[in-house]
This record gives sequence, C-alpha cells and structure tokens, in this order.
Amino acid sequence: MPLPAPFDRLRLPVIASPLFIISGPELVIAQCKAGIVGSFPSLNARPSGVFDEWLHQITEELAAHNRDNPDRPAAPFAVNQIVHRSNNRLEEDLEVCAKWQVPMVITSLGAREDVNKAVHDWGGIVMHDVIDDRFARKAVEKGADGLIPVAAGAGGHAGTLSPFALMQEIREWFTGLVALSGSIACGRSVLAAQAMGADFGYIGSAWIATEEANAVPGYKDAIVAGSADDIVYSNLFTGVHGNYLRPSIAAAGLDPDNLPVSDPSAMNFGSGGNTEAKAWKDIWGSGQGIGAVKAVETVAQRVDRLEAEYNAARAELAAKAGLRLADLEPA
Repeated sequence: MPLPAPFDRLRLPVIASPLFIISGPELVIAQCKAGIVGSFPSLNARPSGVFDEWLHQITEELAAHNRDNPDRPAAPFAVNQIVHRSNNRLEEDLEVCAKWQVPMVITSLGAREDVNKAVHDWGGIVMHDVIDDRFARKAVEKGADGLIPVAAGAGGHAGTLSPFALMQEIREWFTGLVALSGSIACGRSVLAAQAMGADFGYIGSAWIATEEANAVPGYKDAIVAGSADDIVYSNLFTGVHGNYLRPSIAAAGLDPDNLPVSDPSAMNFGSGGNTEAKAWKDIWGSGQGIGAVKAVETVAQRVDRLEAEYNAARAELAAKAGLRLADLEPA
C-alpha cells in the first residue's frame, strides 16, 4: 500500500527497531538523517525526565537537518512503548510523546485501545509487534494502524513462526502497514520482505555494530564475529523467549546448551529473570541475521550498503523476469 506522509519520503523501506539500552538519540538521529525510520524505547531514557530531553534533542536536530537539506529531508522517528502492566511509566511517557507529536509509536507486550486512541489524538501512527496471527487480529481490533510480525530468528523477544507463514496469514485479511521482523540485515532481505507483502523491513541487530550505538565494544565485535549458529533461544533471562548471543551467555558462567526454563509469570524486562546476569546488559540480544554484518561502521555507511544491496537485488530480479526496474515500482 502507498505509505502515508511523512513515511513516504524514506530512502529505503526500513524501520530500525528499538533496541533496549542500545538505542539513544545519537543512533536515532543518524538513522533518520540517513533516510530510514529511527526508533528507541522510551524506557532507555532514565530517569523519566530524560525522555523529554531526548525527544527535544531529536526533534530539534532533525528539524535543523531538514532546514539545511530541503532536497534530502530526514525520515520520521518512532518511540517504543511497553504496554505491559510492569511499565509504571507508560502514562507519563505517553504525555511526553503527545507534547512532541511523535510520528510513530511502536507498542509491545500487549495491545490497549486507550494507548492507540491517545496516539491517534495527536496524529500519530501505532505499529504493534506480534508473534502470530491471533495476536495480530487482537491488535487491529484494538485500533493499531499497522503490525510488526516478529518471525523466527528476530533479535530480543522473538516468535517461532516462519516469516512466510506469518506474512501469508496476516495478508489474507489485513491491508494496513506491515513491517516484517526476523533476521533482516541486508538489502536483499528488505526486498524479500516486500515480496512477501510487507511495507518495511524491520532491522535491529545490525545497528548494534555501528559507531553511534550505545553498546560496549565487546558487544559490537561479537555481532561482527557472529553468525546464526551463535544465537540461543531462551526465556531464562526475562521470562519471555528471546534470542541471545551464545558467547555472552557463556561469559556469564552459564551453559548455553543447557539453560533452565524460567517462570513466565516472573517477567522482568530490565534485569535478569532468574539469573545474576542482566539481560540486555550482560546477556546480549541478537537476531540470526548477523552473518551479514562484517564490520563496525557508521549508520550512514550501513544505510549506504543496505541501499546498494537493495538496488542490486531489484536489478537482478528485474533481469530474471525480463523487466525494467521501473516495472517493479509500486503502483
């Protein structure tokens, strides 16, 4: 579907996913200036008063960029809100989002009509992440504008379904915005997401290995050195199943191949579930697509690379089909 303003001015159909601890103003601003949607979790801004400061900084710097570059405006940004009852900052943070007219809110761990209405009242768009078709239907029933199907292989809290199955089921009934998540780390995968019916590729782990990311050097290096075989799926660390880097689990004194199962009722998204090691500080989240990440580089360099890969994949597809590139443009 045609993307609504201001999301129709993206350089690439990509949303950079909000990364707990990792995503801050520097990363988001760099992503938006490079032409993709940048995002961050509101809970990264601590204490709560810092959230207002971050939105002020992001809004002002992107506005200045747009004044100086009218022919190459920045992409809009998004804020992730955890709507689970454990988030006691939700109402306060929503008020701050309203103050700064946040263009997109990404909701996670529950769908709430009141939250969606609040975002709509200031003119924002709500994208809700889901792991199956049942949760997708509930999110749309409660007023979400778009969906983020989190397929197998995604970093952090991830589902187990194939992206092919998940996209097929959702597109049988849903015509709104969709950003597909799960092992997307190169331009060819962004094009594949579109071929499956998504409007955006939702990229997370690749941004950890960038200069602007708020990650320790060892984490960035582990992303560069890692591959799909280095990812472990477990609910031990937060009570919700997610994907984590094997070396970080081993460094915490745990056996990655013999992790106990945590009690899901004891969800703890900021510390460490039933272990002394803290997710995401000590136990590093990552998706299976990190084999595509070959070096730590700037966000601008990574987006350049994604764009080149995306355009090369489009040209290859057109050549195989005997088409011109213009024939692949959406109607």
